[in-house]
Amino acid sequence: MRWTRRQWLAHASALALAPAAQAQSGAPTRTLLVLGDSLSAEYGLARGTGWVALLDKRVGAQAPGWKVVNASISGETTSGGRTRLPALLKQTRPGLVILELGGNDALRGLPVANTRDNLAAMARSAREAGARVVVVGMEVPPNYGRRYAEDFSASFARVARETGAALVPFLLRGVADIPQAETLFQPDRIHPTAQAQPTMLDNVWPVLKPLLR
Repeated sequence: MRWTRRQWLAHASALALAPAAQAQSGAPTRTLLVLGDSLSAEYGLARGTGWVALLDKRVGAQAPGWKVVNASISGETTSGGRTRLPALLKQTRPGLVILELGGNDALRGLPVANTRDNLAAMARSAREAGARVVVVGMEVPPNYGRRYAEDFSASFARVARETGAALVPFLLRGVADIPQAETLFQPDRIHPTAQAQPTMLDNVWPVLKPLLR
């Protein structure tokens, strides 16, 4: 499913009611908030097959005190995520926040410094709200230029180091960096197929799992 900004705004009011509903039902109240782009919003995939949906199932089985809220939107940039995050923190009161943003900044050729500043601001805001943070790293192909590619990749580790966040070095490890990687991508060669989603989850899980205790 491809989330659009309009669909997300329509959905946000339901999130605002979630804490009260959980309190009445006795359901778990610890929330894992995923703030991402199309890589987390099931772009081009059947509903329930993306890595965040698979994460939701794994969390339900292995960390039942948590629930996953996916606030990802296709096309989202770090600037857009930074704008949306304050309301999301207020609405969901997460104990954990996964930041999977930055890829669209690179696609638009935005300055790496802006991406880094936005990610750092989001990480700090989430920590100030009482949440632990996981920054999910991304890389770009060498045709972006060696300097840009290196600076972009390094920015995620720098943000994690400076804000005390945990780091997933590269969401698409084992997907984009293997021989015949095109077999794991949709025809646009940007978005992974359903077959790649378990690998993406496995890249995130070892970093995330200790934080769910």
